[in-house]
Amino acid sequence: MLREVPVNPKSIEPYREVAGDVVIDGLKEAAENLRGARVLHINSTAYGGGVAEILYNLVPLMRDLGLAAEWRVIEGDQEFFEVTKFMHNSLQGMEIPTTAPMREKYLQVVEENASRFEGDYDFVVVHDPQPCAILSFLEERRLRKGRWVWRCHIDTTVAQEDAWEFLLPFINLYDAAVFTKEDYIKTPLKVGRLAFIPPSIDPLSPKNQIPSERTVREIMAEYGVDRERPLLVQVSRFDPWKDPLGVVDAYRMVKEGFPGVQLAFLASMASDDPEGWHYYELMNRYRGDDPDIHLLSNLQGVGNLEVSSFQAAASVVLQKSLREGFGLTVTEAMWKRKPVVAGGVGGILLQIDDGINGFLVDSVKQCAERVKGLLADPGLREEIGARAHRKVLERFLITRHLRDYLDLFSSLP
Repeated sequence: MLREVPVNPKSIEPYREVAGDVVIDGLKEAAENLRGARVLHINSTAYGGGVAEILYNLVPLMRDLGLAAEWRVIEGDQEFFEVTKFMHNSLQGMEIPTTAPMREKYLQVVEENASRFEGDYDFVVVHDPQPCAILSFLEERRLRKGRWVWRCHIDTTVAQEDAWEFLLPFINLYDAAVFTKEDYIKTPLKVGRLAFIPPSIDPLSPKNQIPSERTVREIMAEYGVDRERPLLVQVSRFDPWKDPLGVVDAYRMVKEGFPGVQLAFLASMASDDPEGWHYYELMNRYRGDDPDIHLLSNLQGVGNLEVSSFQAAASVVLQKSLREGFGLTVTEAMWKRKPVVAGGVGGILLQIDDGINGFLVDSVKQCAERVKGLLADPGLREEIGARAHRKVLERFLITRHLRDYLDLFSSLP
């Protein structure tokens, strides 16, 4: 059997205070026709990255609404995750060939995981490329049951042809495919149903609760950050698409006008991302001996409380992505009423309305200029942050995300 990920129970009722009675009552009504439905989510890691973070909140809320929801992960060796990371980058447009040995390794590991698949489910949601081919092996063994949904969390618009063509036959076996945006699909799919569902944050999770000023000060002191000086924060993986070196370059430009500014780059090292270590080491060398650049991760004890505290302490939050399926950390910062300066790419375009509730940039220089403008104007920071919070309240809470899944399940024949 695929390994199950345990999740803590959650109740939908406390969300009334944030989302309102109409939303919560609507969720309960929509879930009534699905009561008892067996739902399985499959992905490649139980921690690190946005997919795992979403599932830790989504699965228990599905259970509370009466669905028999589970979350299981596939397993693979380091070579497999190196191959799938290459595929992931290629699907986002990086010029990396998908070679025959890579395809062979991918299929071998996914087939091994398919052999461990057990149980009857009404709906199976498979997240991202790593486990995508699992359905094909179950079909070969005549074990396909229920409705299958492939959930793609990345932007495949400019995917390399060989990577996309390799994955396409597996995708087309699904009953439905879910993307964050309609224009994320490289070529038309033959699945029975397409849905477009942006991700979300859980406003009641520890990561999205604003800690007390005392807690913020204690955590800043623990990690050597001066609470009295301006702080720039980026929360993301050590990943080329997050442009970590560009973040350092922008910080250095800002520092010319604001000598006291500090930079904290917080990352989560994920089990399915061996490339993260390479970019951590690269960024560590690139920062040199600057004591105001802090590179931190879960390996140094950075968890939800620490991330929330750094976001709360930030003068400006950065997300200088070059590709981005959807910036969950952008939404987290917006929810905390922080001004965000982010790359104008992918799902970030759904989140930030440029100049209204944040700023979109397409270069290091533009990023630095926007940050300097915000540091110089506390009133602007407050105004942008207030609008950002309202946008998240209206569009990107987990209650909306949950309703989208219920509606999708109900629509499948």
